[in-house]
Amino acid sequence: MSYTPRLKTRYKEEIVPKLQKSFEYKNIMEVPKVTKVCLNQGLGQAIQDKKILEVALEEMTKIAGQKAVATKAKKAVSNFKLRDGMNIGARVTLRGDQMYEFIDRLVSVSLPRVRDFKGINGKSFDGRGNYSFGTTEQIIFPEINIDKVNKLLGMDITFVTNAKTDEEAKELLKEIGVPFKN
Repeated sequence: MSYTPRLKTRYKEEIVPKLQKSFEYKNIMEVPKVTKVCLNQGLGQAIQDKKILEVALEEMTKIAGQKAVATKAKKAVSNFKLRDGMNIGARVTLRGDQMYEFIDRLVSVSLPRVRDFKGINGKSFDGRGNYSFGTTEQIIFPEINIDKVNKLLGMDITFVTNAKTDEEAKELLKEIGVPFKN
């Protein structure tokens, strides 16, 4: 027997019929879905200290459950002592079952661990149904051991959906369980 993530099953059995009814889709294939989740960390401090990048890549790999890759500078900026091709960030893109697992962990475990959490801003849509938000600390994820963290690093998380409008995407993310303010 193969394993199916809890959120994927809930999406197919509960969320799809609910969205189909509320937006009056004629075909089940019109219902929007999350196609991928991108995690990104900008590490400007990695110019001075190479160890920061190694630690960030290791932590992001633990958080995502998939190997993170270093991002390189596209052009040189002399004021920041930045040369073309230098490693200055970390990123990972999740699709399929790993994506559903990550969203489930993010919504049910990680976001509730944020200090003074009142929900995430519901206005960060890009006009094409994609949603981005940032976290200020990587320690909200249970995979990270707080005792071994020497520098708090934030990250950007982007949900890429195939929704046609921001309204549809927001409704999809609400049904998945993303806690928006208001």
